[in-house]
Amino acid sequence: MSPKPQSTTDNDDVVAGYDEHVMPIWKSLNVPVERAEGCRLFDHEGNEYLDVFSGISVANAGHNNEAVVEAAKDQLNTFVHGCSYVHPSRPVADLAERLAEITPGDLQKSFFCNSGTEAVEGAIKLARKYTGGKEIVALEMGFHGRTLGSLALTGNHAYKHGMAPTLNDVTHAPAPYKYRSHYGDLDDEAFAAEAAAELERVIGTHTSGDLAAVVVEPVIGEGGIIVPPADYLSRVKEIAHDHGGLLVLDEVQSGYGRTGEFWAADHFDVTPDILTQAKGIANGLPLGAFTAPAEIADAFESGDHLSTFGGNPVCCAAALATIDELQGGIVDNAREQGAWLADELAALESLDAVGETRGLGLMQGVELVDPDERGPGDAPAPAPDLAKHVGTHLREEEGIVMGVGGYYKNVIRFQPPLTIDRSQLRRAVDGLEDAIRAERR
Repeated sequence: MSPKPQSTTDNDDVVAGYDEHVMPIWKSLNVPVERAEGCRLFDHEGNEYLDVFSGISVANAGHNNEAVVEAAKDQLNTFVHGCSYVHPSRPVADLAERLAEITPGDLQKSFFCNSGTEAVEGAIKLARKYTGGKEIVALEMGFHGRTLGSLALTGNHAYKHGMAPTLNDVTHAPAPYKYRSHYGDLDDEAFAAEAAAELERVIGTHTSGDLAAVVVEPVIGEGGIIVPPADYLSRVKEIAHDHGGLLVLDEVQSGYGRTGEFWAADHFDVTPDILTQAKGIANGLPLGAFTAPAEIADAFESGDHLSTFGGNPVCCAAALATIDELQGGIVDNAREQGAWLADELAALESLDAVGETRGLGLMQGVELVDPDERGPGDAPAPAPDLAKHVGTHLREEEGIVMGVGGYYKNVIRFQPPLTIDRSQLRRAVDGLEDAIRAERR
């Protein structure tokens, strides 16, 4: 990458501003972005990067998508804020109607907020109000946000350390993480039965019979792109209902075409009682939502829940344009390119440092391991240092931005804009292989 200065600000200026005036945050990708387009990022010194992470699965319709930008501009020129829960507006009404059309089953009414975290917290309040229950079961290794309520649901000590979540009526069941399970070599159906039995056991031993909801990511994102077996989610819904609770599917990361279907739930033929969404909903503008059938949604009474900026008309206009763009062929591209990518990544399992590749659509993970050590589930030990070095190598040597995550911090995450083409994916896969080989020397 040859430097081509584009502005009077350089990368160091931006980083220095963060160091001096922004509270400590995650900066591991470390590309000071001046502009973005499609699947490309450009820094302040003219360097170009292939973005295979899309701002943690946000720019699903591609960075700076023209239709989305124009929709937002048009609304900006009309009015910016009227507080959607004080003054009704057309963009909010239209988006709510559109979500009723495209969400699974009989989900009909939505509440709009600003983020996935807020969507999850609102969904929990709604589940409690409707069922009268208080207790929530979530999954180990799951991620649902960083505010205190959603953090209580998150099944990872790394996010909770020093934060003392205050939502006490939460317990966790094991994730359906087959690669590191202790059940031995089971087929998917048998593994789904065992994983569901673990949920039943946790409800029976850790709750008091006052269940409000079971909260699950249909594909566990931050935990390492963990895809459950086919009938696991339907078993979870049945168990939740048997105990008087609801099934809340957290599609904040997996929704809006990410998995090659509009919703990850579509792969598993399951309809949640409440569906949470954000990230890709408005292609980068701050918006979240949770959607439920009318019977459940109407448990909320006036004043039970509110958000000053939730349902901002500019964001809702952008969301409507985003849905149009996604349904206009982008989700089809995610399905097609994702199938190709899964095959290409599976071929990397021939490398001794690759333990497993897995995913759906353009939500794929590559688990890096130390083949000389044994880890959880008697699989090769996680290799977080290798993953970190591979991520750095990709960015600095290959000009590719790729996510690193997973419960053990050893999973390389492919979550590019869904507009990505085959040649860009080919470059990303080849770059990853080269980086693994180089860092294993």
